[in-house]
Amino acid sequence: MARGGGGRGGRGGFMMGRGGGMRMPFFPEEKLPPSFVPRHPFDMALCEQAFPRVKPLPAGSEEAFTQALLKRNTDLTPTPQEQAAVLNLVTMVQTAFDNLVVAPGNFDACQVEEARQVGSFKKGTMLTGHNVADIVVILKTLPTKMCVGALGNRILEDLKKTNANEVLALCTNDRGFFEISSSEAAVRVLVATVQYNLRKLDPEIHMDYKTLQSHLAAIRHSRWFEENAHHSSVKVLIRLLRDLKTRFDSLEPLTPWMLDLLAHSAIMNNPSRQALPINVAYRRVLQLLASGLFLPGSASITDRIDNGVTYRVHQTMTLEQQDQVCLTAQTLIRIMAHGGFKTVLDGHSGLITQTTVWDGVEVTPLDKAFEKPVEKEGENEDMDAEGTGGEEAMETTDN
Repeated sequence: MARGGGGRGGRGGFMMGRGGGMRMPFFPEEKLPPSFVPRHPFDMALCEQAFPRVKPLPAGSEEAFTQALLKRNTDLTPTPQEQAAVLNLVTMVQTAFDNLVVAPGNFDACQVEEARQVGSFKKGTMLTGHNVADIVVILKTLPTKMCVGALGNRILEDLKKTNANEVLALCTNDRGFFEISSSEAAVRVLVATVQYNLRKLDPEIHMDYKTLQSHLAAIRHSRWFEENAHHSSVKVLIRLLRDLKTRFDSLEPLTPWMLDLLAHSAIMNNPSRQALPINVAYRRVLQLLASGLFLPGSASITDRIDNGVTYRVHQTMTLEQQDQVCLTAQTLIRIMAHGGFKTVLDGHSGLITQTTVWDGVEVTPLDKAFEKPVEKEGENEDMDAEGTGGEEAMETTDN
């Protein structure tokens, strides 16, 4: 033992850190608690060189699948008339906001800082028949629930003055947005406020804090997309995934932001850093979801929010929703493996609830792997699955 009865530079097993700080004692006989290390599910695109094919794919085997994907994308893409109608209304509303920023006149319900376009129209991923564009307006003043209606009335009044021939309607909502629509398109205006105002919000007077945060996040998402996901293949894949989500109810928990990140990762995250073909990327998305990309314990896809905190995007889903997304992808990828890709591209939720036969192979529906724990008497009724079971409640079953 070192002189003084303690370790070097200290006593009683504690060691002096550099600069005089205290370090925790080191006990070699005690084992440190195991740390949680998230894992990325198996992904053939990242380790294809380690698993070479025994024989090459038959010539033209993927041609039919690629053509089906491109045709589906064409069917989902808005017509030039739809895009022109949305663009015309967006330009009108954006100009009205710009004029209000420069010359507010006698309008004192709120002060507008700026207005930015966000959403699927801005990104180029809008679906046909859904002619709605989004604009986030940032206020300098604290956003009260009454100022949303006043702002909408002012914008509508300005639009009617400058566009007398247009028949426009206003629909307000107390959740933080209003919608201005014409006969062919609509613009949804999402109200937010400058960052430092978020600390001054009063729930009884002002808009909901989480709503304002989500509207500010839409600006960040749009900026990220413009810088990183501008490749045309990414936009095509997002449109196809949004269509898949609308047809299969169990994929509803996947938010538009999750689909953006998922499509970008499937297209660009590969050893070559070159965009993968659309047929490979579409299948890769389903393979990743089926292998547990959005399950507990997965490294998933990380997102950095404004305050520097990094989180995994699937953590916003409940355990039950994560299980539903996974089993849906598992069933769809089994159907596609036996030549049923056309049905996947235009099918509905019945595919994952009914037994189907593909090329002589029977595909049966999968059972849920997650069972919500039954609450016992005396336990907190508000405790959900994440609080009671967490990852231990998520079990896997073989079918």
